[in-house]
Amino acid sequence: MSQSAAISTTPSVFAGYTSPRGVFDELFARPEEPRPHVARFVEQFTQIGHEELVRRWQQAEKLLLENGFTHNAHDDPSGRVRPWRLDGIPLLLPSAEWDALADGLRQRAALLDLVLKDVHGPQNLLKRGLLPPELLFSHAGFLRPLHGQMPVSGRFLHLYAADLARSPDGRWWVASDRTEDPSGAGYALENRIVLSRVLPEVFHESEVRRLASYFMALQQHLKQLAPQRDNPFVVLLSPGPGTANFFEDVYLARYLGFTLVQGADLGVRDDKVVLKTLGGLTPVDVIVRRVESPFCDPLELVGGSLAGVTGLLQAVRKGTVVVANALGSGFAQAPAVMAFLEPLCRALFGEELKIPSVATWWCGGERERKYVLSHLDTLVIRDAFQKRKHDPVRPWLLSSKERDELVASIKRRPYHFVGQETVQRSCAPVSVGGRCEPWSVALRTFLVTSGDSYDVMPGGLARVARSPETLDVTVSAGEGSKDAWVLSDEPVRPVSLLRQKSERIELRRSGSELPSRVADNLYWLGRHVARADGAARLLRTLIGRLATESESAEVPERQLLLRCAAAVGQIDYRTITNDTPIESTLPAMVLDELRPSSLRSQLATMYRTAWTVRDRLSFDAWRIVSRIAGDFPEADGGPLGFNELLPPLNRTVVDLAAFSGLVADSMTRSQGWRFLDIGRRLEHALHVTRLLSAAAPDLGRDEASVLESLLDAGDSLMTYRSRYMANLQAAAVLDLLLTDDTNPRSVAFQLETLVRHLDNLPHDDRQAGLRTEQRQAMGLLYAVRNLDVLSLDPNPGRDGELNGLLQQLAYGLPELSEAITHRYLHHSGVSRQFADLRPGV
Repeated sequence: MSQSAAISTTPSVFAGYTSPRGVFDELFARPEEPRPHVARFVEQFTQIGHEELVRRWQQAEKLLLENGFTHNAHDDPSGRVRPWRLDGIPLLLPSAEWDALADGLRQRAALLDLVLKDVHGPQNLLKRGLLPPELLFSHAGFLRPLHGQMPVSGRFLHLYAADLARSPDGRWWVASDRTEDPSGAGYALENRIVLSRVLPEVFHESEVRRLASYFMALQQHLKQLAPQRDNPFVVLLSPGPGTANFFEDVYLARYLGFTLVQGADLGVRDDKVVLKTLGGLTPVDVIVRRVESPFCDPLELVGGSLAGVTGLLQAVRKGTVVVANALGSGFAQAPAVMAFLEPLCRALFGEELKIPSVATWWCGGERERKYVLSHLDTLVIRDAFQKRKHDPVRPWLLSSKERDELVASIKRRPYHFVGQETVQRSCAPVSVGGRCEPWSVALRTFLVTSGDSYDVMPGGLARVARSPETLDVTVSAGEGSKDAWVLSDEPVRPVSLLRQKSERIELRRSGSELPSRVADNLYWLGRHVARADGAARLLRTLIGRLATESESAEVPERQLLLRCAAAVGQIDYRTITNDTPIESTLPAMVLDELRPSSLRSQLATMYRTAWTVRDRLSFDAWRIVSRIAGDFPEADGGPLGFNELLPPLNRTVVDLAAFSGLVADSMTRSQGWRFLDIGRRLEHALHVTRLLSAAAPDLGRDEASVLESLLDAGDSLMTYRSRYMANLQAAAVLDLLLTDDTNPRSVAFQLETLVRHLDNLPHDDRQAGLRTEQRQAMGLLYAVRNLDVLSLDPNPGRDGELNGLLQQLAYGLPELSEAITHRYLHHSGVSRQFADLRPGV
């Protein structure tokens, strides 16, 4: 029995799958007949069974969700991140076909590198008529301050990516080039890690080439760009959170062992790039940039850019730092340049392009413009220079008026338009609701410099979409992704990114130097964690007390807990005095994300802050943060009872405790840990201070339920019972929550810890005496220690000494926060350029 026959008679996820006519199917030559190189895969895949495959796909989705793998959707105007979707069926490519593709990609990368060298140097291509001057000087990506500046490394393109499309005849075409800051390699790596885990037997038996060899070459090449040092300092420059590829920036920096930075973290001193840290300035040898060239130096390029480094161009000119890719590399990825690559390849290499470009006509030439205008029904119109910024226009979908406006625009500004043929992209089966559908495919491939040539990632990032037009915008616009498997003709040897023993290493007792921006974010992460923890415990106590009584108005501690909730900002004070039943506002206090004081809103703020320091958190710590934010229920508008609110509160308290435990037990005692803990300690001290200030009027009654509720909200009830059993008295409660330095939840304990942290922060040894923040923290600690709770007024609410101390803490703790921020977490203002040096503006 043939393989195809066996497959057709076995229940399969591919049952009923057919591809459209006239489209190349990546998996099947004909219905139920797999292509020769995938026949064995289809057989193994089918043998797993439909139900088991569905279970494994759910496992893959869970892995991606736990890892926080997300992307910014191209078509989402809000810029919100979406979960990364990985299809469980890989894209398989035979060895011989891939080797031919890799050869063509190396040729193309070398060609584009030569073009960049010439454009920024002698400009012989213009003199020989191979590139029109109008293209160069109309191109906003041609940065005039960079002309005549050759990279000290000798290359512009250290990294290169090409987006490929396969036509119905099975031939591959280059749809676009990525020479500025190629993205997607991190997503390809995560796809491989996840799919190899959920399909281990199929992966190993298929002899799939490993991706680690590419990342090893990438890591080694970037380090070798600074040959003067045994341990070069390499940073990955990211535009920061909220940008399309921030998650990948974090992922790659961690995987490659580089330090993730943003523009504000770097500076230039004596023509050298340095990382500004709490401990001083650290020289930077190599910058892997994920910021577009025009925004890399606000002094000489685009003024006011917050993503760049003031003075970076001067440091590059002096050769004290290497930037990869070199500044100005984005010139070569313009669609207009693609129109000239075929003749450029013949002129420079004496050969044809091994992988042809999608046919492109630049409207700056009269003949080409006439051709485009006479073929509007078959060509898409693109911006000639900014492919990623604008969607292509399909003239056949326009109204007569819109079409006339397009023609007028082309005639008025011909240099800014290209016409391009459309490629009927190949398709591949994608699992949708347990069955397979044919979706269009785009493949992004990745290259890195290796000696005089390039290493090609054996695979890439495959993006899929229901409509091929979606992928024509940009590969990142796809609705899903696939892992690309390059099949080997021989057994595959394992490759590891771990360092070899022969490499020299410098022993350290701490991690990378900490930029003040990161310290600031870690500090506020600690504060938000403690704030959410305090809110969750207080709400749990309030709801738990109300849930145990038939008439909530008769609960003795009701007013106490409501005042505490108002004191910490959970509710408005007016809620306590009006006649609105508290039961009607409790769901909003917990679940309403639009309410800034709600627990859900606080958890969302905590998640966003943690997102900015993902590279500083362990995978387990991030999973906890992600789970807290992701599992918390949303307000659906329906009525919710107490019993429905308590479970999410209990889970949140436990998860926040798990996060704090991981921080305490697993995070190295670096300055990053110290600032995170400073934030936690300061916020918790402020929270307990507010609770005690609100509770003071009720403490004199010594009502057991009131004191017990206060201890429960302060997470000290068990400790109290272990000491005093059921003998509840105000003095003992105040001692435990305020002055007991052995209780990890007391104000005294927080202040003692803060004093120790401040003693260990970097400081100028030349400065005599205590620093401002040290004096403030020690003063507050002394005041707390000096309080004798046994000598207080029987009604603590009337005791001037206690109220004075609580007021001192209420004002002093925010002042301490300001002092810490001023000394360690202050940021510089926006840099301005002297003149606008951009062309064509």
